[in-house]
Amino acid sequence: MDTALLNPAIQAFIDDTIGVNISKLALQKNPFPESNWIAVLSQIEAKTKAKNKLPTWFATKNIIYPSKISIEQTSSETTASYKASIVSGKSLIDLTGGFGVDDYYFAKKIEKVSHCEINPVLSTIVQHNFKQLNIPNITCHSADSMDTLKALKTTWNWIYIDPSRRNDSKGKVFMLKDCLPNVPENLAFYFTNSNAILIKTAPLLDISAGLSELQHVKTIHIVAIENEVKELLWELHKGYSNNISIKTINILKDKTEKFDFILNEESKFINFSLPQKYLYEPNSAIMKSGGFDEVSLFYNVNKLHKHSHLYTSNNLVSFPGRVFVIEKTVPYNKTEMKNYLEKSQANITIRNFPDSVESIRKKWKIKDGGKNYCFFTTDSNNHKIVLICTKII
Repeated sequence: MDTALLNPAIQAFIDDTIGVNISKLALQKNPFPESNWIAVLSQIEAKTKAKNKLPTWFATKNIIYPSKISIEQTSSETTASYKASIVSGKSLIDLTGGFGVDDYYFAKKIEKVSHCEINPVLSTIVQHNFKQLNIPNITCHSADSMDTLKALKTTWNWIYIDPSRRNDSKGKVFMLKDCLPNVPENLAFYFTNSNAILIKTAPLLDISAGLSELQHVKTIHIVAIENEVKELLWELHKGYSNNISIKTINILKDKTEKFDFILNEESKFINFSLPQKYLYEPNSAIMKSGGFDEVSLFYNVNKLHKHSHLYTSNNLVSFPGRVFVIEKTVPYNKTEMKNYLEKSQANITIRNFPDSVESIRKKWKIKDGGKNYCFFTTDSNNHKIVLICTKII
């Protein structure tokens, strides 16, 4: 860790230049010739990234940051806080500690937290930062996590793992066996140290692929912020073999949308209908979950088509996603498009439709934006249609 960065003058300079163009700053003469100018610039860039994502770190004095890329890859405080709501007990070990954001929030719930980080420089930075953040109940270990688990010989209430993809796995289908640590390979050993394991993966991981590699999965949490899925959380409990719960969470500025269901293969009787008065588009967490039939049943809304993942009803219901009033249903043909949408302005969404948004805009000269929301989709009679809507939620 570069302790010269803690110089009060350098810290003041970093704070004064948050948000300033780094390329322009880099051309300036180093105002601190005794210090590494690149390191100072890196701190400015990383702290700028942390402003919204890590407000607690941003507001705390004398925090040292790793690279900007590390800040981009770390959990946000919002998702870290959610993860902490899952765990309980007296002890937790994080096998892939990183910048320590998750552990900061785990430490608010758990008496004893251990942070494992194989990179000694990052481990030292995190240990320093926890002191600045006044978090005394986290112990940092700079070593391979498997070696640390074996050396500590402790039974933990929870093991937390955030595996990272190996560089040689780029371009391949995302599988947990292609990550470090290799969780499927080490799972039996992990369960000798704890009865409960929480695994964070990127949204890119297919749920069915994850289930094919993991055992004893009890719950899968799909966490989105402002309708963008940020992470999947896999909750494993030793010996568990019953139904798997899916929890979808979409954290918005003014509310949190939650929808839970049990994952099973049973066929369900779902109602289909042509467009009615209201149109419902599930949030991204539900879209990732694949719980399309479950949403239809729970909210008593009809599906437009088996593969459209849009819903409709005559009575307005509170729904986890966007809600629209359908102003007009237009058959997708040349005459109707010329009458209603050609050379207009609209927000376009496609669902179960052969053309791309770009090709639709180009073909019909439709500008982006405006008050109209147009859904190009397929109805229950397999007809291509356009739903011209007004957004109400």
